[in-house]
Amino acid sequence: MARARDVDACPGALQVHQAADGALARIRLPGGMLTPAQLAALAAVSTQFGSGTLELTARGNVQVRGITDVAAVAEAIAGAGLLPSATHERVRNIVASPLSGRVGGKADVRDWVEELDAAIQAAPELVELGGRFWFSLDDGRGDVSGLAADVGVHVFDDGPGLVVAGRDTGVRVDDVVGTLTGIALKFVAVHGKAWRIQELDSLTGLLPGVELGAAFPPVTRAPVGWLAQADGRVTLGAAVPLGVLPARVAEFLAVIDAPLVITPWRSVLVCDLDEGVADTALRVLAPLGLVFDENSPWLGVSACTGSPGCAHSAADVRADAAAALDADSEVHRHFVGCERACGSPLVGEVLVASADGYRLLRDVRPLG
Repeated sequence: MARARDVDACPGALQVHQAADGALARIRLPGGMLTPAQLAALAAVSTQFGSGTLELTARGNVQVRGITDVAAVAEAIAGAGLLPSATHERVRNIVASPLSGRVGGKADVRDWVEELDAAIQAAPELVELGGRFWFSLDDGRGDVSGLAADVGVHVFDDGPGLVVAGRDTGVRVDDVVGTLTGIALKFVAVHGKAWRIQELDSLTGLLPGVELGAAFPPVTRAPVGWLAQADGRVTLGAAVPLGVLPARVAEFLAVIDAPLVITPWRSVLVCDLDEGVADTALRVLAPLGLVFDENSPWLGVSACTGSPGCAHSAADVRADAAAALDADSEVHRHFVGCERACGSPLVGEVLVASADGYRLLRDVRPLG
């Protein structure tokens, strides 16, 4: 079903959203990848011009809230190399298997991330995609295919396969980047008022003769803890409670001077560490509030922004979610301040604030 909205209001680094607590900028990170210097720059931006925190999103991007000088923030983001295209900055939405090329998987998709990002920026027509359309690159482990991006590839034993709206098409792909950008170009030509492939009334004009198969199961938990890489080095997986990363903690992460990946589960991977460095980093970061325990109740809860940042919210849902941690809960719980249910995962309970506390808005359990 197509949206009635004619204009895409999804925020970016230049087109900000005016929230209840001030301007909000969303910085796209294709594949969730960023350098220590870039994270340090974002921390400095938030400290000087924003709320003093960085918000990690469900697409592996970063938001800065409460901005007091939009132009200065945009200049700093560009200076950090995080704004390579002013025209395409909101459409560089690429999620990839965060551990690809380091731990597990059937292929290393990192080169595809860079090539797809370049191809998106090189196509003037793709400006019209809008900020909601997104791509996924799954290295075969099944972590991001189930997030239901508009279009992506999943690496099978016999090669990359086309995935649409989180569903297998049975189509094998030789040219990954060309196939994905080609479908995106077709979507631009037929989308009307739809901003997502899922909102089209029919896929006939987009993928004639293709039938969507089974959906990939959604993954809701971040990879956390001490993760041994194939090359003998270590990745540290750190969950960020409710996706809110204090700028001061981001500065500590940047000081480690290692490649970083923001995951779609609002966590951070610190990669390519020698064991001694990893051990020291773990001892420093854990007391700062980052979560390295795969059994932590923080991995089973999430929340929208809530009050006071969102004018639509009926409650401070982050505070309520933190107060409702349950180590024995077997289902993911997402707390929201209104029925728009922003940021809700595809499976689990969504609890919406009301005058009488929280009520169950929906409960979706994984198949099987």
